This record gives sequence, C-alpha cells and structure tokens, in this order.
Amino acid sequence: MKKKKEITLFLAAVVSHVFWGFSFLGTKSALGVVNNDLYLLLAHRFLIAFVVMNLLLLVRVVKIDFRGKWKRIWLPMFMGLMEPVVYFIGEELGVIHSTTIFSGVMIAVIPIVAIFAAIPFLHEKPMPGQILFSFLSVGGVIGIGLLTHSSGKLDWIGVVGLVIAVLSAAAYGILDRGLSAEFTAFERTYLMIGMGAVCFTPIALVRTRFDFAAFFAPMGEMRFLLPVLFLSVCCSVVSYFLLSYMATYMTVTRSTVYANLTTAVSVIAGALILKEPFTWLSAVFCVVILVGIYGVQKFARKGEPETIEKPIHSREGE
Repeated sequence: MKKKKEITLFLAAVVSHVFWGFSFLGTKSALGVVNNDLYLLLAHRFLIAFVVMNLLLLVRVVKIDFRGKWKRIWLPMFMGLMEPVVYFIGEELGVIHSTTIFSGVMIAVIPIVAIFAAIPFLHEKPMPGQILFSFLSVGGVIGIGLLTHSSGKLDWIGVVGLVIAVLSAAAYGILDRGLSAEFTAFERTYLMIGMGAVCFTPIALVRTRFDFAAFFAPMGEMRFLLPVLFLSVCCSVVSYFLLSYMATYMTVTRSTVYANLTTAVSVIAGALILKEPFTWLSAVFCVVILVGIYGVQKFARKGEPETIEKPIHSREGE
C-alpha cells in the first residue's frame, strides 16, 4: 500500500511540474495578445479556473465541507493570498527590475527557504542527506540560469520584489502542508484559486478602466483563449490540486524539491518547441536537478509521518 501511495505521489509531482514546465509557452502566447498585461492574463486565468472548480462542485465530481471550519477559514485564504497573489506580484517586480540571472537564482532558492522554514513551523527535521541533495538540485537550476543570456538591470525594487516572492512561496508551502489536517486538498485549492480570482480581477478591471468590452476582448482570439484554458485548467486547477495532494502526504522537504523539475522541463520544452539552445552543459544541469530530487526522496527519514496530525494553530493553546 505504501509503495502504491509513493507511485501516486510521484506521478502527481511529475504531472503538476510538467504542466508548469510548459506554462511559459502558454504565457508567452497569451501575453502577446494583451500587450504583456500580466494582470489581465492572471485575471482570466484564475477566473476561469474558479469557474471550473465550481462546475466540478455543481456536477458533484468533488465536494467541500466547511462546517466547523469557518473560524479558521482565514488561514487557507491567507495561503491563497501568499500564492498566487503576492507571489506573482513580487515575481513580476523582480523580473522587471532585476537581471534574468538574479531573478532565476532567487526563485530557485524557494525550496531551500521552505525546507528550513518547515523546521520551526511544522517541526519537520530533514535528514542531512536531504539537505545536501536539495542544494544539489537547486545548484542545477542555478547552473541552467547562468547559461541563459542575462538581461535587465538590478535595482532595489527588483530585490525587494524577489524576496517577497520567495518568502510568499515558502509561506504557501508551509501553510499548504500545515492545514492538510483540517482542509482537504480540494478545499485548499478551491480557496487559493478563489483568492486569485478575487484579487487579480479588480486589478485588471482598473487597468482596463472598467471597460468590460476591453476586459473580455482577448477571449475572442484563439491565440489567447487556448493558452489561457491550458493555464487555467492544467496549470491552476490540476497542478495546484496535485501540489496540495502531495503536501497532504509528503514533508515540505520532499515535496518542494520537485519544483526544480519545472526548470528542467522548461529548458527541454524550449529546445524542442522553440528551438532554443540546448548544450551538453544544459543536459548536465538537468541531470543534476533529477539526481538532487531523487536523493531527497531516497534519504527520507524512515518512519516519518505521512500526514500532519496537529494543525497549524492560530494562537497558542487554541
């Protein structure tokens, strides 16, 4: 039974991060239609994703039950505020106001920050081998970043934005794992995607001056509609649900290191589809990423608990 669960978790990790690895293709295509207005794209992405999740509830494919949870529902909502809302805002500031290498390195260290944050907040103690292989996997991501052509100029806004992105992503990972004892994977995903829709839609409407015709105009173009459907269904509903499912049964150390798989998939997808450069060094760093991920899983503490038995408390003694 445990082996079957491990296979399921592995497949969940691969599917979610392969989708995210291809997400840059959809994002690039959709942004070309909306003149690089990221917030308009995010509004459509999370609105559609939220509609899809409500349709799943309507046809009773899944269910949610918040009875007895209303007093603490602010925690998964706060989780949704951390990611996608704060994370995407911080990442955009970082990408615009810093070099591509610096932004790539900062985003790469998210798993490391999450691992060490899980020690005091979730009382998870990674094995030394897991820490070593986590750094190895992150090193592979940084190596790939160093191979790319650096552009942009680094200033303090970019640094602050990327620090915010890193901290918010780590907080999301900690909360996703910590709340798994109270809220199901679908419930957590439902609330966080709902937060994305609620927060990004007003921003996009302000940017379009509340011109609803301009807001919905991109949906009439297939170059926008198809990519945004992929981003909404595959990269939001499916991937974030699988991430929450993984967080339910895996420690933060084991689950977050899979994020580096996204970089490897992106590089390979870019080479195959966009004919971007793929050198032998690119292949080596991809292998390093995979070896690091494997090592983290291999050196997992024997007998470590799969699920969180005690939820994150909003205050001491609650």
